[in-house]
Amino acid sequence: MNFKSIHETAKPLGRLLDKNIALESSNGSSIFSLPAPNKQAVESEFTQLRVGEALVKILEDMGVLYAFGVSGGGIGPLWATLNSSSIELMHFRHESGAAFAAIEAYFTTGRPVVVFTTTGPGITNVLTGVLAARGEGAKVILLSAATPAGNRGRWACQETSHHTMPFSGIFTSGPLFNYATIIETGEELPEISRRLAQGLAQPGGFVAHISIPTKVQTAPLTTQLLIPAVFSQSLPTASEEVVAQCAKLLSEESFGIWAGFGARHAAEEIRKLAEKTGATVMTSPRGKGIFPENHPQYIGVTGFSGHESVLTYMHEQHPQRLLVLGTRLGEPSSFWSPVMVPTNGFIHVDIDPEVPGAAYPLAPTLSIHSEIKVFLKALLQHLPQRLNWSANSILPSLESYTNIPTNIPHENGLVRPNILIDAIQRVIVEKSDAVVMAEAGNSFAWATHLLRFQQPHRYRISTGVGAMGHAVTGVVGAALGRKGKAVAIVGDGAMLMNNEISTAVKFEIPAVWIVLNDGRYNMCAQGMALQGFKGVDTEIPMADFAMVARAMGGEGIRVHREPDIEAALEKAMASTVPFVVDVIIEPNQPAPIGSRIKSLISQGAKQ
Repeated sequence: MNFKSIHETAKPLGRLLDKNIALESSNGSSIFSLPAPNKQAVESEFTQLRVGEALVKILEDMGVLYAFGVSGGGIGPLWATLNSSSIELMHFRHESGAAFAAIEAYFTTGRPVVVFTTTGPGITNVLTGVLAARGEGAKVILLSAATPAGNRGRWACQETSHHTMPFSGIFTSGPLFNYATIIETGEELPEISRRLAQGLAQPGGFVAHISIPTKVQTAPLTTQLLIPAVFSQSLPTASEEVVAQCAKLLSEESFGIWAGFGARHAAEEIRKLAEKTGATVMTSPRGKGIFPENHPQYIGVTGFSGHESVLTYMHEQHPQRLLVLGTRLGEPSSFWSPVMVPTNGFIHVDIDPEVPGAAYPLAPTLSIHSEIKVFLKALLQHLPQRLNWSANSILPSLESYTNIPTNIPHENGLVRPNILIDAIQRVIVEKSDAVVMAEAGNSFAWATHLLRFQQPHRYRISTGVGAMGHAVTGVVGAALGRKGKAVAIVGDGAMLMNNEISTAVKFEIPAVWIVLNDGRYNMCAQGMALQGFKGVDTEIPMADFAMVARAMGGEGIRVHREPDIEAALEKAMASTVPFVVDVIIEPNQPAPIGSRIKSLISQGAKQ
């Protein structure tokens, strides 16, 4: 297999000054761009800067629009510099919320986002959000403060040094950060700017940590600082021979398409391939909307809160192969079910060469290292005019395999979750272009199983880290980045854990929260019962989140009855201020989490 890789190192300053630098991927989409400033201004201005000011200018030139975080004494000088720059600075209420918001702002803007924290607990608080950023494939740069060298080991206030914190993995590159360093002198900035530019130019995600001691933030810059280095990297592409081999295999054998979040930029090509070949299409939970969910060739979501129609298809249609596009096939997407392995295995295409074959190491897998869109364009040219493998097949109906029990008593009059989701479909999904997010827990289960999207980029969930608090805070970044409505479907537990309503009010961000309020951690309650564990306390004193929203300066409405749902949702979508719809739901209706529980039981989680 042949792979192309072109890497252009940094160019001298003078060669870049007379034009804007715009880098394009091999499919024509912009990877990374830098404005080119005036040479004389750059040389004279940088020589007068302090180190923290120079770092902020580097970030400005790299296209950073937003910086989210929580301030403190150690980060004070750099925070003030960010505040006076062209980067829009937003003070959050918790560092993890800032990081989750940064992830979603990246996905709505395509621009790298800065998160800033102070020393000590500021850094440890942000780490869950950083882990999520790495797992989600976002481009996020963490700026933190560190204790000055002379004060280390002397019990400085919130000391951040190797005496008090584990350095490996937090201040060094590894599973958390693609690149991490502590700036001890301004002379390191040219190399740091080169590393950041290289990371941001690469396809996929990039998460960096630049920690800068307070004293260094205000130190005069004594070195010449060039424009941040520019890197042009072509996207990985399979050779003509490999594409031809794939086309031959897919022409000879019946196959289905399994699309994931990594294929979201190739929605048009996936649809063309499906309609040209007649192949069925399924998506991972994060891939919802990449292929229209009302299309006759779509058979449903796989994995967590997925649809039985997918398993029926695998049992009854027996496809010879599955063409896997941009999904890791991990537990949330597949539960590693042997049913999902077709007769002749997978053709697995991914931009990360370590992904194919990892989830199903025993399954026959043709691994292809390529950007999805580039690969599919080449594949479409090699395939015969029309294959139509499913012309004589009757595909399972997605709607007939929606696993919603109908025998739940409704005597207490509380809102049933499926009725709420149905209203969200009509009022929000079909009548607006809002981004919809779902929080980890039963909110995720109901939304993934029941909502139907016809376009990519409209549904966001986190299935890797799956942290509670991601959607309730990330919705602020999503609404800000798209400069319009973003909606989070969340549980009461997540809202109590970490929300950023106050931040949205402060910066007039029109985020909407729809709370499934049942006074308990209900995924835990239902899951433990299904596993046979008895007497486990999951109840939470019921909070009035509409009142909380009003207390913070937003708007809110509480819904007790199903006939009132649509009017409440319409009011929320019409509001120009942050809005909470607090829905008192029926807690006893089983959420569609059975496949997750079966997976846990198979791993030993049972009474």
